[in-house]
Order: sequence, then C-alpha cells, then structure tokens
Amino acid sequence: MIRLAHADDLLILQEIERAAGEAFRALGMDSVADDEPLSIDELGSYAAAGRAWVSVDGLDYPVAYLLADIVDGEGHVEQVSVHPDQAHQGLGRELLHASRVWARGHGMQRQTLSTFRDVPWNAPYYRRLGFEVLDAGGWGPELARLMEHEAELGLTRWPRVAMWRPAVPPVNF
Repeated sequence: MIRLAHADDLLILQEIERAAGEAFRALGMDSVADDEPLSIDELGSYAAAGRAWVSVDGLDYPVAYLLADIVDGEGHVEQVSVHPDQAHQGLGRELLHASRVWARGHGMQRQTLSTFRDVPWNAPYYRRLGFEVLDAGGWGPELARLMEHEAELGLTRWPRVAMWRPAVPPVNF
C-alpha cells in the first residue's frame, strides 16, 4: 500500500536509503553507497509538504519511499529508494505512479528526474516505465542548476542523464 509519509516514518526512510545504497558497491560506486541520506529535518519538510510517499507492508511499516520536488513548474522525482529485501515487487513503479498522479493533480504536464545512465535500476529501469532522456536543450533553468549541482557533488564520475515522461500517461488503444 502507498500512503503519504508521516513524521514517525523518517528514521525508517534513512534506514531504507542506506540499505538501498549498498547495491552501488557492486558497481564500484562506493561514494554513492556511502552518501548519507537526507536529514530528518529535510525529510520532514517533504512529508509536511505532502511530497513524500511510502510503500508500507501489512503492518504499516515503510519498505520504500519517494520524494518529489517541483522543478521548473513540473513534478520532479528527487529520490526513490526501495529496501533491498523488498526489491523486484513493483514498489518503485507504484511510488512513481503516486507521484505522477500528484503532478497531474497539481496541473503539471510532466515528471522529470536525474539518474545514472548505466546503472540497471536507474535509467534503464525508468525507460521501461516510460521515461525518456531529456537533452540539455530541453532543461529549464532549475533542472540545469540541479544537474550542475550534481556535477559539483562529483556524481558525474558516472554518466548521468535527466529524464522525463508526461504526467498524463499516453492512451494506448
């Protein structure tokens, strides 16, 4: 089940982020694995704004989460993390759907995100969910600043891309 995150979920979100990050070690991306999750205050800001969703188990315990921002007036997926014990069950897809519904409900035309191009559970995964690479010419000023900031953090040691998909899914007949 997907629901909005509560204040008492925030420590668990940090645990999910740390556990999910461990998968990057197998790709030689230890600095990504070692990156600390957002602070409780930062996570709390997302929750208070209604832009943090969790996927919970049958006991209402969070096992995955998504944070959304508004970038250039559009829905932007800031973070998606699934605890590795719960991977490959469609939880990320469900969270992305919830944020897509949120974006559409707020009159936004698309969702964007930035991700690692070659990490299997990053760009290739998002591509399967209908996201397409957004060339730099299609970036608004806020997305450009975000991509610049990621470069300053050293994330571009591995190729990164911005991606987008419409907030309203295409109709398939």
